[in-house]
Amino acid sequence: MVIEEIMNRNVFSLEENQTIADAIKLMREKNIRHLPIVNSEGELTGIVSDRDIKDASPSILDSSPNKEVLQSHLSSIMKKDVITAHPLDFVEEISTIFYEQRISSIPIVDNRKVIGMVTETDMLHTLILLTGAHQPSSHIEVQVANVSGQLADITQIIKKRNVNIISVLVYPCSHDEKYKNIVFRIQTMNPTSVINDIKKEGYEVLWPSMPGVQR
Repeated sequence: MVIEEIMNRNVFSLEENQTIADAIKLMREKNIRHLPIVNSEGELTGIVSDRDIKDASPSILDSSPNKEVLQSHLSSIMKKDVITAHPLDFVEEISTIFYEQRISSIPIVDNRKVIGMVTETDMLHTLILLTGAHQPSSHIEVQVANVSGQLADITQIIKKRNVNIISVLVYPCSHDEKYKNIVFRIQTMNPTSVINDIKKEGYEVLWPSMPGVQR
């Protein structure tokens, strides 16, 4: 999956010479937390977050706030070293950037123009869609030897029960590199027969731990 499939194309932006007051107004009206800042040609030059706005705005506890600061240009508070992505970048690569850089939004840029935005909420929603967690289903986790063919073997076991596989995730075993864990989300609310079939073939089912299903 590439970023252009999940990005928000309805992007609101302001120019460098607009004010902090303009940004506050737009953020409140559109219920957004990040604003790309562009120059007169519409090219990305910076980004302003709600935190930047709060840091620059007068405190409500100040008995004599300097409201003139709200007329300061956004160029005075924007972050200029902006992390961006291209619409054809892969979602998993961008999720790594979110994690490593501890950021909550990324402008999507093509030819220096902002054509979309992706937020951490978009990434979380995408994870839910990819794993099928929003659908009525059951979660099965199986530990297998870290050798080829294990995934294919277990999918064949599930196939015999005519159960649809919604998603599959594979991750390494944390305590033994000789094994890996395969997480299936299958389209049934009663996975007992599938679990028993998998165990009969000698595989260890880590989850669920169900009454009547020996581990």
